[in-house]
Amino acid sequence: MIWDERYATDEFVYGTAPNDFLRESVNYLPPGKVLCLAEGEGRNSVFLAGLGHQVTAVDSSGVGLAKARRLAKSRGFPIETVTADLGNYRIVPESWEGVVSIFCHVPAAVRGKLHAEVVTGLKPGGVLILEAYTPKQLDYGTGGPPNLALLMTLADLKDELAGLEFLRGVEVVREVIEGRLHTGMGAVVQVIARKKCA
Repeated sequence: MIWDERYATDEFVYGTAPNDFLRESVNYLPPGKVLCLAEGEGRNSVFLAGLGHQVTAVDSSGVGLAKARRLAKSRGFPIETVTADLGNYRIVPESWEGVVSIFCHVPAAVRGKLHAEVVTGLKPGGVLILEAYTPKQLDYGTGGPPNLALLMTLADLKDELAGLEFLRGVEVVREVIEGRLHTGMGAVVQVIARKKCA
């Protein structure tokens, strides 16, 4: 499995610092339970646990999540990890105060189902924070999948996340420096979206 191979090193290939957009946006997350999708080696989940959130990190790579647990232990912050293919993972309705999706690139059919479950999985008032590469990233080649079908646009996300109120939704080019695999200018879409209270 490609992700197990990628993470099978002592190096944290995307670094141990949280994603910049998440760090800048974290105050939008209500206190409570946060689900981190495609969490890999744990840099974002450990950051959130350090702020007092109850964090569950989901990823298809058990190798990556083992590193996430080590990182969490080294910093003294508890996280829960779940090894699962996001195509089969079920998000329980109205069970999360926050969902974090940072560079979670899956096939479009999986993504549509996953994002629909994110909408139902958030509690009223719950918040999604998402950053992903857009198709323009193929011009930069500084990280992310070299596959157009796995990249996202703001228009796609507005359709897939219908039912959430977008507090921020932009496509921008920014410097992404995260370990050795995300290094340089990148074309990204950024979303902060809230589930309306009943």
